[in-house]
Amino acid sequence: MNKAITDGVVLMPPEFGAGLGVWARGDGVPGSDTYQNVASAAFVPADQDFGGCLELLKTDSVQKIRYLGETPLLPGCYLRITARVKAVSGNLPSVRIAGWAGAAGGGHVNGVTEVGPSATITNYGEVVEVSAIVGAGNRTGVDMVWGVQPIYGHFGLDLTGPNGGVVRVDDIVIEDVTEVFLRNILNVVDVRDYGAVGDGTTNDAAAFEAADADARGRRVLVSAGTYRLASSVTLESRVEFEGSVTMPDHAILSLTKDFSLPTYIDAFGGDEEMAFRKAVQSLMNNADHESLDLAGRRVSITAPIDVQQAVNNRTAYAQRRVIRNGQLRAESTGNWAPTVVTSQARYAADNRFRLTNVTNVANIPVGALVEGNGVGREIYVRDVNVAAQEVTLSQPLSDAIGTQSYTFTRFKYILDFSGFEKLDQFVLEDIEFQCQEEASGVLLAPLGTIMQIRDCTFNRPGHRGISSPGDGCQGMLVDYCQFISHEGGTLTQNRVSVAINSNANDVKIRNCRASQFRHFAVISGAHTTIANNHFFQGDESSNGLRSAGIVLCLRACNASITGNYIDNAFIEWTNEREPEPDFSGGFGFAGLSVTGNVFLSSNVAPWFSFVVVKPYGSGQFVNGLNVSGNTFRCVGTTMNRVERVDTSFSGLDFARMKKITFVGNTYHNIEFGAENPLVVAHSQNTPEQVWEVSTDGRLPFNGYALDVDAVALRGRLRNESNVSRYDNPHTETRRGPAEDEIHLTFSAPMRGDVNVTMRMD
Repeated sequence: MNKAITDGVVLMPPEFGAGLGVWARGDGVPGSDTYQNVASAAFVPADQDFGGCLELLKTDSVQKIRYLGETPLLPGCYLRITARVKAVSGNLPSVRIAGWAGAAGGGHVNGVTEVGPSATITNYGEVVEVSAIVGAGNRTGVDMVWGVQPIYGHFGLDLTGPNGGVVRVDDIVIEDVTEVFLRNILNVVDVRDYGAVGDGTTNDAAAFEAADADARGRRVLVSAGTYRLASSVTLESRVEFEGSVTMPDHAILSLTKDFSLPTYIDAFGGDEEMAFRKAVQSLMNNADHESLDLAGRRVSITAPIDVQQAVNNRTAYAQRRVIRNGQLRAESTGNWAPTVVTSQARYAADNRFRLTNVTNVANIPVGALVEGNGVGREIYVRDVNVAAQEVTLSQPLSDAIGTQSYTFTRFKYILDFSGFEKLDQFVLEDIEFQCQEEASGVLLAPLGTIMQIRDCTFNRPGHRGISSPGDGCQGMLVDYCQFISHEGGTLTQNRVSVAINSNANDVKIRNCRASQFRHFAVISGAHTTIANNHFFQGDESSNGLRSAGIVLCLRACNASITGNYIDNAFIEWTNEREPEPDFSGGFGFAGLSVTGNVFLSSNVAPWFSFVVVKPYGSGQFVNGLNVSGNTFRCVGTTMNRVERVDTSFSGLDFARMKKITFVGNTYHNIEFGAENPLVVAHSQNTPEQVWEVSTDGRLPFNGYALDVDAVALRGRLRNESNVSRYDNPHTETRRGPAEDEIHLTFSAPMRGDVNVTMRMD
């Protein structure tokens, strides 16, 4: 780089032979006295060493020679001023390069070094050369460090020492020597050339931005050192870090052309965790990039990352942002142990989302799991009001009216978004959460829409994979993710980890794989789609217990479960989010579609079932259930049936069952394959006026035979005399001790064969 060549900048002052009127006896500022027509100064045209030169009698203690012209000082440029001097007669002086630092507007910049190294003339006729380099940066070899405030200088030399000597001065040379300090002279600007100090104390933010502004397509080099940036800095150029930076929490480092995690790791001296926090902070404060690329790096995380604390200038965010392509690894530091608080509180059905009169309320953390008598699965603390002694819950409790003691367990998550009031359209993509059996994976914000988690792996979470403490899961998309439990060798009934929970509507969980959790998904919202997943929860025990893979916590769930491989797990449909669970109105258990799935069990107890309805109160019934096109298979033993009612709290009202479809399913090693409508082939071999048509336990849930769609003769109807008769029986439903038979009543005793199509709804 040489500005005289590349930009046509004039640096060299004129020769003395052009006239002494441009050479000042003072600082060189406008109005300075010159050497023109001064008796003690003259131009010598033919010196044997210099050619044309200035001959001068030293009369002042500091005899100054300054060029009146303003030599420009450009950011990033370094100038070398050189002079050759010899003594002719009289006393022998000393000589040094000197200058005057000028700011915009013509003012003087105080506090900078304006003289170079001094040399003493020891012999007459001996040519002494002096030089000094001036520039903005405090770099090795720079004699006059001027920073970025001076924009020009008046340069020349000083004669010091005794007066009375006569000296001759060759033409002064000023040249651009910037290339001496730049390792790549074509495409790098160094922040030190713009006044950065790099001592870890001086605020170098302005120097960084000045270097960036002057880069114009070149890279900004942060050379070795520790640079304190006391305020936010945005670099619009590509950047290379040899040194590192330190910043306060509130300050944002935006690297718009090199926005990836490796660059931030370099910027923060290899501190991966700090680099990740600062990169996320920039991601959510800058419109120039929508995604943070981890570039395949594994980031060691020593403590939960409170994302809102990292982005502490925002409590809500609604623009699409993505973190992708890397690993976040929880290191064993002792910072992942859950926080457990026990408090007494009151719960009332008319204040269904709150605990009141909560003791020790200030110690209860937001996002804690709530446990206690009558508390359903996966209920979290959404908010804490210390002044009112109230805790807001993510879901109502099922049977906890009154005052009791509750346990609040706050798991520690690698990424914790719960500090945001609302977070929309955030995406986690292609990230492996290496939880190391200690940390949990992701805790969502209490409110938000369209959280997307795709192509991620949750490897051995200590307690939870993805947790929602409120409605931050509205419209959440979980696609192509893998959940790997650390409880594979634990009996099913002793497992505690859960892969996913949700509270809001319109959640979609698709194409995922989960192994050996307590539950794969606990769903508390409606309109959920669970499609094409494979989750398995078996263990090595014979006739072992199995846990629910999918827990639907709303009776009116309006959910679709399609195309999944459900292995040694079952679907459990409950109304555990109702404080008063006895039926008092509404649709009942409504809107569930289970279609096209593969169900497999091995070595289970005969009473195990794949579809379980568990009412928490009396009077409940099913009003809309479609189970069709599924394959049910049991190996190693025989199951009684694939569907049942869990009567731990109450049964179903079979007299009110509506809109239930069990068709097109395949049953292997299932004793009673349910169908509805059910076609029963009945053969009456002895003449009877009333034919008792049994369902043989094949109506879903062992329900009542509530209706008959059709009665079709499969041959000749005959009376006691074996004479063909043409009779039309009437039907009677809900017959037999279990009310699961249909009676056909003829006008007289008959025998024959019929197909009866009956329903339990």
